Amino acid sequence: MATLYRCSTPTNWLCPCGKVERALAHAGIEHQQVVVSQWRSRRAEVEALTDQPRVPVLVIEGQAICDSRRIVEHLAFRRERA
Repeated sequence: MATLYRCSTPTNWLCPCGKVERALAHAGIEHQQVVVSQWRSRRAEVEALTDQPRVPVLVIEGQAICDSRRIVEHLAFRRERA
């Protein structure tokens, strides 16, 4: 099971977090969402994973991946290998 740490934007079209959410759905990967604070200074759980406060962050198979572009590339790579 994967975990996506994301912002509280209510749609999947307005931010990089939505881009990752759409990629996860397209890849058919089940995941849970953790909506974090809009304030970067209040994202201790994200900083503990990646040493930086930005989202999205995907934790999959024990690996934390930050940056929406890197996450989407990782998901595409996983799909190609399968």
